[in-house]
Amino acid sequence: VDDEPSNLDVLSRKLEFTGYEFLNATSGPEAIEKALSETPDIILLDIMMPIMDGYETCQKLKSSTRTKEIPVIFMTALTDTEDKVRAFEVGGLDYITKPFHTEEVLARMTAHVANRRLQQELYQQNECLRKEIEAHRLSKVAVAYLRDEIKEAHNFEEITGESKALSQLLEQASVVAGTDTTVLIQGETGTGKELIARAIHNRSKRHDYPLVKVNCAALPRGLIESEIFGHEKGAFTGATKQHKGRFELADKGTIFLDEVGELSLEAQAKLLRVLQEQEFERVGGEENILVDVRVIAATNRPLASEVEAGNFRADLYYRLNVFPLSVPPLRDRKSDIPLLVEFFIKKMARKLGRCVTGISEKGMEKLLEYSWPGNIRELENVVERPTILSPEPVIEISESLAKNEAVERQPRSIGTLEEVERGHILQVLTETRWAVEGEKGAASILGLKPSTLRGRMRKLGINKEVRGG
Repeated sequence: VDDEPSNLDVLSRKLEFTGYEFLNATSGPEAIEKALSETPDIILLDIMMPIMDGYETCQKLKSSTRTKEIPVIFMTALTDTEDKVRAFEVGGLDYITKPFHTEEVLARMTAHVANRRLQQELYQQNECLRKEIEAHRLSKVAVAYLRDEIKEAHNFEEITGESKALSQLLEQASVVAGTDTTVLIQGETGTGKELIARAIHNRSKRHDYPLVKVNCAALPRGLIESEIFGHEKGAFTGATKQHKGRFELADKGTIFLDEVGELSLEAQAKLLRVLQEQEFERVGGEENILVDVRVIAATNRPLASEVEAGNFRADLYYRLNVFPLSVPPLRDRKSDIPLLVEFFIKKMARKLGRCVTGISEKGMEKLLEYSWPGNIRELENVVERPTILSPEPVIEISESLAKNEAVERQPRSIGTLEEVERGHILQVLTETRWAVEGEKGAASILGLKPSTLRGRMRKLGINKEVRGG
């Protein structure tokens, strides 16, 4: 701000050369108008101007809530101490006398701009922290009350949602939880079958004893019996000591057989005996080991169809299918998506130490329109990425969901279920250059855990050397 065009011209050329964006004003009123509309990072202000001098201009800028925080550097030919003191009294931050050196002006200006931006960042962090503290203070009692109510009602505090489909599932799970009945949880990959199993165990009379998980798809075929039932020293090459299996570890508790449909027929026979007689032998052993274990199994495969195809024992299926529970896919409980998104955002924000408050309205619309073939696990991945990358407190959702939807709707070639699955996994692995893990790995794209995908690859005979059908 200067009423001398020559001064404006010198500074403008220097600022433009240095890469700054700037506005010029030749009077106090013009400077105030532009400062209110543009909110600059800093103001270089002359003192001796007609109509309104620099002192009055600065006073008016500091009296407005929109411009009072903008640092003002006075630039004037006045050199008396009294003039300098007055400049600081009306709110000036610095004082440069004319004739000035442009390098000095730039150095002081850069330092003040950097300092102001640090102050703004600190203010935003403090404001975010203040809001979090206030929200915590206001909701502390309410949260404690609701947590007690939830636990008393159904003890499913880990499961998020209020849809009718989920409520019916939780009611059924609550009924069976207090018994020792074997439960078969069926549902697509990523629907939260393990959470249901854990909730049933937590509400059961066995909750003080362990819940032991067995991922049947992740265990190598040659070792699956050893892992489930244990082995004796010398039972096979590498068995250098006795090993207790998962059933022994779960004694008096619960064993969760995830992806039970992946078990070999040999392992199925041994599992059937445990369910019938509650006893087994370790691999290479002769001693009968008695256990008291409640069994919860889960599968993403239609076991009834597997029985018809001869891939799963009918007698074991009937033993497991005593109390079936069906976990609804996310597309059948879309009313739960806003609650799930809020849960995942808060979870990631705490983990990252970020102040992320929610999702845009347009972003939520995209999530509600999408079909979610990967279910809740896919939703968590979709929400996690922008929560990490977004510089704003409200996240946006990329357009990639629409592309995924288009790919999903493309007609697929006819073939057996195994052929279609094998071809699809091969295609994804090829596109990811055979990377299984990671954000852009095949497991993430397919909505599977890396261990589950490796289990499917072994079952389907997929490896880097075999890339064709």
